Amino acid sequence: MHIPRPRKPLHWILTGLAVIVVLAVGGPFVYIHFFNGSTPAALSLPTASATASTAVQQGSISGTWNATSGSVVGYRVNEVLLGQNTTAVGRSASVTGHLTIDTIDGSTVTAASFRVPMDTIHSDKSQRDAQFDGRIMDVARYPEGTFALTAPIDLDPVPAENTVRDYPAHGNLTLHGTTKAVTFTLRAELRDGQIEVSGQIPVPFSDYGIANPSFAGFVTTQDHGTLEFLLVFAKAPG
Repeated sequence: MHIPRPRKPLHWILTGLAVIVVLAVGGPFVYIHFFNGSTPAALSLPTASATASTAVQQGSISGTWNATSGSVVGYRVNEVLLGQNTTAVGRSASVTGHLTIDTIDGSTVTAASFRVPMDTIHSDKSQRDAQFDGRIMDVARYPEGTFALTAPIDLDPVPAENTVRDYPAHGNLTLHGTTKAVTFTLRAELRDGQIEVSGQIPVPFSDYGIANPSFAGFVTTQDHGTLEFLLVFAKAPG
């Protein structure tokens, strides 16, 4: 009668190590790609409109426009979670702002700004939000993020409705109590009586005194993130 020999302890040790490696590598992959949901797409306008109407009459868009529902501001940061690449996204719909278009010929944006309460920006992870509100952005001490245009934007010729146009924008971005001059491409469209504007502004963490979001070797991030926004403006009465 053959009696199987007990497996050597070394075999069990190696098997255990193999299981740990599989869990360490495969566990985060399965969690991120199957249970963590999909990463929200970047806030943006379409690259082109399906239709284009007649040209806008100069002066018809002159005046003050206020941010309304549908406006969103947030951040996007690339992360490595236990060796797996993912993207952290946090957003807020608690946005206020305005833009002013020259009242003479309606072809120049003379002022624009927006602000967002930092404690209203949330991601899909409460642990990440706790780090964001505390050691990273210190929202109790620095409760708002703001942007203000510092140079006019020339719209001439005023584009037709339902036509997406890109413009260079220059302004001051204030985060974590620090203000820096920024330059970026702003995308705008007049549609259904509203002006929609989107943009992405690079945010090097060290420039604003922001702590790198990396955490205890569990999550590592790049040394910068992106502030992204999609603003919907409605014309003020009068």
